[in-house]
Amino acid sequence: MRDMDAQSIVVVGGSLAGLRSVEALRRAGFDGELHLVGDEAALPYDRPPLSKQVLAGDWELERTFLSTHDALADLDVRLHLGDRAIALDSAQLSVVLASGVVLDVDGIVIATGARPRQLDTSLGGVHTLRTQRDAEALRSELLETPSRVVVVGGGFIGAEVAATARGLGHEVSLIEMMDIPFERVLGREVGSVLTDIHRSHGVEVRSGVGCARLVGADTVQQVELTDGSSVDADVVVVGIGVIPNVEWLEGSGLTLDNGVVCDETLLAAPGVVAVGDVVNWPSTRFGEPMRVEHWQNAALSAQHAASRLLQGESVGAYDPVPWFWSDQYDRKLQLAGHTAGFDEFQIIDGDKESRRFAALYGRQGKLTAAFGMNRPRHVMKFRVMIEAGASFAEALAAV
Repeated sequence: MRDMDAQSIVVVGGSLAGLRSVEALRRAGFDGELHLVGDEAALPYDRPPLSKQVLAGDWELERTFLSTHDALADLDVRLHLGDRAIALDSAQLSVVLASGVVLDVDGIVIATGARPRQLDTSLGGVHTLRTQRDAEALRSELLETPSRVVVVGGGFIGAEVAATARGLGHEVSLIEMMDIPFERVLGREVGSVLTDIHRSHGVEVRSGVGCARLVGADTVQQVELTDGSSVDADVVVVGIGVIPNVEWLEGSGLTLDNGVVCDETLLAAPGVVAVGDVVNWPSTRFGEPMRVEHWQNAALSAQHAASRLLQGESVGAYDPVPWFWSDQYDRKLQLAGHTAGFDEFQIIDGDKESRRFAALYGRQGKLTAAFGMNRPRHVMKFRVMIEAGASFAEALAAV
């Protein structure tokens, strides 16, 4: 596809990354035929509030919508919601929908995201949390049943659900395979602090064990663990990671490996880009392939990919500093950068005892990440330094 020659583009994926792609294409001056495909019938909506405000009952689902029919009409986008894409031909630039519709276009944006990993069970009372429907079903059970909630998986979604369930007055157990929850992302020191916060709010944290199987008649009654023990459960929430939605792309001609493999500009093939949770691209900044499941990456990658489709290679590499947040109890957690393989760590403000602090991570002499617990100003300051390529020593000198 030659720069600015596209007459038609399809965006496959109707969540945040897909919507932001549509908006970015129009904002960049694309005035051709524009399609938005989504497997859910709902308009694009925001996911982060589902495990917090929606589950807690502070927000109605309507508040999570990111757009309206009128706003999408103003963008002159043809909606194919509730009609999932089932095949793509990267050579012919065509997308086939479940309804049988074939969209022959000049450009394709893949924004199909990811889905939660499941446990192998047919028992009732077992939930994942990714969609509005998931949030509705889980909240309904938490309200209707005096329940003991077991969260399998100590990542951020699981931790947010555990915190919300405790806020609703339920007994909660959090099951995590690693010795210290959050250690994989934040390291042992910070992971221990977060674990203590949950315990201090009454959550039973069982670490170093996994779920062996779920036990019950029609609905779940117990979670048997890999150490031979068990936990009673009325409701189980599974938060053991996600799987990129790429199965529909088998035979497409694209490279698939932990997502859609793209070059540093987010190009997967001529005329095809990928954005959001599904894109796997090489980061020059961090020296490794990246696939980032954060809200900010969905928005930024959509903007960059739209420019890549319309302007070609002149847009340069996509290499942002990842950033995300999580709300748990009265603590706001923020992380900027990439902590993988860190070999330096230092708390630079506050302390672990008060559970209000900022910390820096470094690798091979470079500043790679900044974490804050109720310290947003510090995270934003050092995010700028990570962007500028500062050394760990330079970051410490700036404290």
